[in-house]
Amino acid sequence: MDDHTRDPSVGPPAANPTGWDLARERWEHATLRRATVHGVALYNSGEYHDSHDCFEDEWYNYGRGTTESKFLHGMVQVAAGAYKHYDFENDDGMRSLFRTALQYLQGVPGDFYGVDVLGVRTTLTNALTDPTVLDGWTIELDGEHPTAGQADYEYADGLD
Repeated sequence: MDDHTRDPSVGPPAANPTGWDLARERWEHATLRRATVHGVALYNSGEYHDSHDCFEDEWYNYGRGTTESKFLHGMVQVAAGAYKHYDFENDDGMRSLFRTALQYLQGVPGDFYGVDVLGVRTTLTNALTDPTVLDGWTIELDGEHPTAGQADYEYADGLD
């Protein structure tokens, strides 16, 4: 585990997803989990730019080609694609970003840090031909669909 990705304040998951070290009872990279929790909640609340920033800021902690980097880069593209679709009505831009996201998310475990990655990949694939599948879609985290609260907005506001 890298020292710069530790954070003892990040709590345990509801289950045992990839990224949770059951033997040590801690996240392999707690800051990745923290960014994911905030990024998903913000995405689910339609705050695509802030969601993008949560994933992007954490992405810089990981070397190229790591599963962590692939996951975070993919989620950056997911949020950017939704931003293009909803804020700019640019579905060609959304498709391009979603295709890239699918490439990055390929091979990432289906429960990575609590995210239903398979559900994300399925929705992105379907949105390539029918962007309306995004309407009302939210990302699942730990079996739930969290939305943003004050702590999520504060986290995003505090990013560099």
